[in-house]
Amino acid sequence: MKIEIWSDYACPFCYIGEKRLARALAEVGGENISVEFKSFELDPSAPAKVVSSTVERFATKYGLSMSEAAERVEEISEMGRREGIDFRYATTRYTNTFDALRLTKFAQEHGHAEIVTKLFDAYFTKNLELSDHAVLKKIAAECNLDGSEVDAVLSSDRYAEDVRADEYLAARLGIHAVPYFVVGGKYGLSGAQPVEILKRAINDALTEENFGGMTCGADGCRWEVTK
Repeated sequence: MKIEIWSDYACPFCYIGEKRLARALAEVGGENISVEFKSFELDPSAPAKVVSSTVERFATKYGLSMSEAAERVEEISEMGRREGIDFRYATTRYTNTFDALRLTKFAQEHGHAEIVTKLFDAYFTKNLELSDHAVLKKIAAECNLDGSEVDAVLSSDRYAEDVRADEYLAARLGIHAVPYFVVGGKYGLSGAQPVEILKRAINDALTEENFGGMTCGADGCRWEVTK
């Protein structure tokens, strides 16, 4: 079974949701469940370099005073800390995530999905700029990805169409906010859902998958239990 997650590295709730999904999978015994990270840029026009702080952006976007914005940002950081993350949202360095998303496509293609957690950690804990190719190359090296291949990806537009395809599919599915989970191709869950909700969706999808009915199609009939 596969779980797909539409997400962006600039989204605090996406990191929280990813952590909760990891816990849910550990608790249900999800060794045979694959997880695919799908791209969803929250702000395709985000700058290549930092131009404002997280608190300043919150104040402007939501019409808050600086003190109110700081409180909101701290509330989100506290949510992350409750998930075991050294969450430092107030000091994140907000930049464009497109190249980080392209690099993720390359890493997943080569069996290194661990890059997702490393990139989230780089942004929310280490407060690094994910538009910085030096940062991306260092994280790729930590995942044992081939350096020359990584250079080739980052110096070109490779995997740009893959990122756009994820975003196009999200639009077709009516996904307008992230994180968004699709469990077993059946259940859509929006937001950083509690672990128990994620576990329930996973178990329900597994139950349906493991108890397939008898069917016939153009290529013949099937009556075995689907594994």
